[in-house]
Amino acid sequence: MVFGKIKKVSVVIPVYNEEESLPQLLARTTSACRQLEQKYEIILVDDGSRDSSADLLVQAAEIPENHIIAILLNRNYGQHSAIMAGFHQAEGDLIITLDADLQNPPEEIPRLVKIAEEGYDVVGTRRANRQDSWFRKSASRFVNAMITRATGSVMGDYGCMLRAYRRHIVRAMLQCHERSTFIPILANTFARRTIEVDVAHAEREFGDSKYGFMKLINLMYDLLTCLTTAPLRLLSVVGSIIAVTGFLLAVLLIILRLIFGSMWAAEGVFTLFAILFMFIGAQFVAMGLLGEYIGRIYNDVRARPRYFIQKVVGDKKTKHNQEERE
Repeated sequence: MVFGKIKKVSVVIPVYNEEESLPQLLARTTSACRQLEQKYEIILVDDGSRDSSADLLVQAAEIPENHIIAILLNRNYGQHSAIMAGFHQAEGDLIITLDADLQNPPEEIPRLVKIAEEGYDVVGTRRANRQDSWFRKSASRFVNAMITRATGSVMGDYGCMLRAYRRHIVRAMLQCHERSTFIPILANTFARRTIEVDVAHAEREFGDSKYGFMKLINLMYDLLTCLTTAPLRLLSVVGSIIAVTGFLLAVLLIILRLIFGSMWAAEGVFTLFAILFMFIGAQFVAMGLLGEYIGRIYNDVRARPRYFIQKVVGDKKTKHNQEERE
């Protein structure tokens, strides 16, 4: 597939309580973007931070030569909703996403641009020598395997947000209206040519990870139910197996009672309880999965906005004039 030349690059960074890392993030990202041959803009989305992150973003966006646009959301909506807000604002032919914690270096931005120019829709990344705890790495491997099995798209690291997307891929994602959006997977459903490259990964220097144990569990359920209806099909298969097993056990109990008499039947009470509990457990699993899907249908039917923008700092006309002068 032949793509047009990349004339402008947009870098979208969601920010949530990152006041300690922001000065270094802004300096390193700006320095990396200045190495590009293309025009660029840096879009930072404050996802309802409770510290001074929003003030720092506004200060940076008020300096025209920074090419920074600050988007302030009125509350915390989550990483992927914040990125979608940045996508709506982005004007680049190539849009690059990046986390604000500096675990993935902004210095990789020029390399992603060069790789995208080779004709790829999506340039994904793998965290080489990942500097995370054993639990996070194990959970990530499990989630990646689950995504690969559900989508059939093989990528080694869906959790790394340092990624590049062509404009038409972002446009397609913006036309999707589901509320639970996992951007790397959604992008791959529209992409024809993808590639994944290794990037450096550093330990987190500032603050703590925003993904605790419960958020990881919620993410797993989101991924499971937003990707496919396979759990519902699997539920039908498991339910059928349990029903057939229960029927065969019931027949076996009747035969044993006829052979050994009522005394044996009294001693089989616990077996009957075990079968009952098996059915009850299956029903609870079924109700839980159905509840997840019904909840998603409910949220999509309401069609509430993914986010609400409180303020945008960085006038586009001013930035266009600045770019023309360059």
